[in-house]
Amino acid sequence: MVTWKDAPTRTVDVDGIRFAYRELGCGSDVPVVFLHHLTAVLDDWDPKVIDGIAAHHRVIAFDNRGVGATGSSVPRTVEQMGTDAIAFIRALGLEKVDLFGFSLGGGIDQMTKIVGVAYAKAFISRKDPREFLFFPRTPEGKHAASDYLARLHERTRDRDKKISLQARLAQLKAIVHAGKSDPDDLSVITAPVFVANGDRDLMVDSDHSADMARRLPNARLKIYPNSGHGGVFQHHETFLADALRFLANEGA
Repeated sequence: MVTWKDAPTRTVDVDGIRFAYRELGCGSDVPVVFLHHLTAVLDDWDPKVIDGIAAHHRVIAFDNRGVGATGSSVPRTVEQMGTDAIAFIRALGLEKVDLFGFSLGGGIDQMTKIVGVAYAKAFISRKDPREFLFFPRTPEGKHAASDYLARLHERTRDRDKKISLQARLAQLKAIVHAGKSDPDDLSVITAPVFVANGDRDLMVDSDHSADMARRLPNARLKIYPNSGHGGVFQHHETFLADALRFLANEGA
């Protein structure tokens, strides 16, 4: 089976814009579409998570508008990003999908400060900002960060275009705008939802995940121990078992 490090990058026209995406896996009629985090492109997905899901399901990951190799510019709101994601899904001829969303999608009005501090620490220490944003600064967290970042470099050919400064800033503004907006009415989402996070999340406190799970009519919550925003990557083996069990049960 094709793995994430070898999956070819393809494009599809979405209202005149070429969207970059990769597809792999088999075994399910309903594909799992991956929606990525702030500043991320295709190469920032953890191969352990992608390949683990793809072993049992068709997987599609893409660069949304203005991100990585996808054309145009990042929209000003998270709502428009969602609209673009729907347009991409429809352009592939898909009527029903499972969504894997990681991070970007909610809103935290202090996100610019949080990210700015992490980038400053990363610059001074010559490290990746995600070492400070995704993982706790404990021996266990540092080890998980090192393993995660190493996995991101397993792919050596046909790598994605890095995200632009304009895209980074536009995403931040959209997240802050969402954080200052009225809360969404999550009661209208009747689909089953699996909410996962770490118990030491610096970017989005775990209490937000618990609150989201409470406001969703049909949600399950899992908080992984001694981990942060990247808890699903730090505990990828446990998370994969949980996610695959959820997909299997809800699909049935």
